Amino acid sequence: MSATILTAAAAPSRRPDGLTLLVLPALAFLGVVFLLPLLLLLWSSIRGEGGFSLNGYTRVLGDAYYRQVMLQSLQLGLITTGGALLLGYPAAFALARARGYAQVVLFALVFLPLTVSIIVKSFGWGIVLRRDGILNWAMENLGLIERPVRMIFTEGALYAGMINVFLPFMVLPIFSVIRMMDARLPDAAATLGASPWFRFTRITLPLSLPGVVAGVSITFSLAVSAYVTPSLLMGDRYMTMSMVMAKAFLNLRDWQLGAAMAAVLLAVAITVVVAAAWLQKRLATPRGS
Repeated sequence: MSATILTAAAAPSRRPDGLTLLVLPALAFLGVVFLLPLLLLLWSSIRGEGGFSLNGYTRVLGDAYYRQVMLQSLQLGLITTGGALLLGYPAAFALARARGYAQVVLFALVFLPLTVSIIVKSFGWGIVLRRDGILNWAMENLGLIERPVRMIFTEGALYAGMINVFLPFMVLPIFSVIRMMDARLPDAAATLGASPWFRFTRITLPLSLPGVVAGVSITFSLAVSAYVTPSLLMGDRYMTMSMVMAKAFLNLRDWQLGAAMAAVLLAVAITVVVAAAWLQKRLATPRGS
């Protein structure tokens, strides 16, 4: 009798508690403003004038121009992510190890750009890089160049602007992981004769990989779907998937083409998120378990 009572008491209740019910309004809101429009978008990608049709996907995946656009978007995402990682990792490390007012100032330098509109930052790069901009003026006065150099509407300007816009999304996840690391571990390894390179590759880097994976997945997902910065810094000479979608919906009125391109972009984003989640799980699993 007592065993039965203990078993019943130990069994988890299947009735939803109050905390679970608090999630329902948020789920309902997401379902209405996100899931439903997404389903309608996917439905538009397979609906032609005569009913069901895969013509949108045929054009997106079969046309050499649209394949080139997808490759350019992936290239833009990879270069932006790589540049942000190279600049963001040491910045996150310095931010995590700083103390007092130094950490406050560094954190403000990383966080405040997030409060500025992407349009404003992209226009700012245009002002800096144009022929009569600040950079050309400084180089002319320093005697580095004789006449203004064309920098705006170049791939270099695009990559610089993209890295600047998305750098905080790389720094913050890495910072949140590094700040939880025990700073005494590299010192302990140094007392055992470990070189700086050994300490970094065997201790610091492996422990910070979860933050790197999170930062890479967030930055790449945002960069590959960027629209404003490529439009302002490159124009139509460097088309991305988002720009094709905007033209299909706003100019061509080709809903199926735009929806098909959006579905492909969604598939890329989901692949990145799933791969990052799998890698995070692998990193969190102890070796040999």
